[in-house]
Amino acid sequence: MDLAPSYLARLTIGLFLSYLAVAMPLAVIPIFVTQWPEFGNGWAGLAVGIAFISTILTRNYAGTLSDSRGGRLCMRRGLTIYIVASALCALPGIAGLPHIARYVVLVAGRLLLGFGESLTIVGMLGWGIGLMGQARAGRVLAWTGAAMYGAFAAGGPIGLILYNRAGFLVLMLVAALLPLIGLGFVQSVPTAPLHNGQRKAFWSVLGTIRWQGIAVALQGVGFAALGAFLSLRFMHSGWPYAGLGLSCFGLAFVAGRFACGHLPDKIGGLRVALISLAIEAAGQYLIWLAPSPLLALAGAVLTGAGCSMVFPSLGVEVVKIVAPHMRGTALGGFSAFQDLAYALTGPLAGLIADRHGYATIFLFGGLCATAAFCVVLKLLNESLKSATQIET
Repeated sequence: MDLAPSYLARLTIGLFLSYLAVAMPLAVIPIFVTQWPEFGNGWAGLAVGIAFISTILTRNYAGTLSDSRGGRLCMRRGLTIYIVASALCALPGIAGLPHIARYVVLVAGRLLLGFGESLTIVGMLGWGIGLMGQARAGRVLAWTGAAMYGAFAAGGPIGLILYNRAGFLVLMLVAALLPLIGLGFVQSVPTAPLHNGQRKAFWSVLGTIRWQGIAVALQGVGFAALGAFLSLRFMHSGWPYAGLGLSCFGLAFVAGRFACGHLPDKIGGLRVALISLAIEAAGQYLIWLAPSPLLALAGAVLTGAGCSMVFPSLGVEVVKIVAPHMRGTALGGFSAFQDLAYALTGPLAGLIADRHGYATIFLFGGLCATAAFCVVLKLLNESLKSATQIET
């Protein structure tokens, strides 16, 4: 009896619960920080995006740890760091602390959270693909993303409700508890087999996957902009349902993962990514132009549906071009491209909002998704040309 799918299900549930620690504060932090005197959108965006800086800087470590000692150890270590980081982020919620001290502690906690995220996601991918096999890598990538963005869909409104009713301190203490529950879910999942082989330098691996990485980075701009500033777009426009926009995005994202998660393995990742990027771009442009909350919510749905399959589709292409013993390192490097987009989008989008308004952020996201579409179209044309030359 093949137990691998049941193991993957436990990993997915554990990741979902744990990733709420990342998702719940995401929409709250800009609101929390901008209430302090002299802390504007740029500072709020930096507090959101800085977590991704530590994620980028630790992807190589996470990939090496997953390849050499197993995804199980890597993921469990990341979940433990989630607990500590969320507890640290709770401290700025204590009344009476100077605002500058609150901000410094918040940034420190966000940096630690980014390290935990690096280990958790790379560990989950290495652990899941090791148990399921390379032929089902697309399913593992899809389920990993479904857990992350399912948590994103649920975490947005839950975080806003907790913040409005109980404050930032309680929100972050709840965020510290959830990864502990996640650890319990993955505890009984066995270790996946390790692969031996000569390792390549991290920068060499990045060079091999650079175009797939550039495309996923450009795609990530729309997601990061929506996650950090969609609530403020609604609030600044005087619209209701600010928290619902994140849910619309997340539900569309998760539905896309479960409905289409098999397609990259079946018809090829580049084709799926191309269609997905066109949908994402349409969603971002719709949020930019939306004159009403309903159309903005429709844009969030399209963005979620479009973003849904880009990472797993291009991730399947990455797995195909690297050796099994370098899989964790390659996926870590691939994820680092997306992390870079997340890290830069927060502060950059904050500056755009200060100068041109919140709507313009989503024009920027749409242009980036369009650029990613062009990159993937280039890769697909090269792939088809290479296949034709082999046949002849």
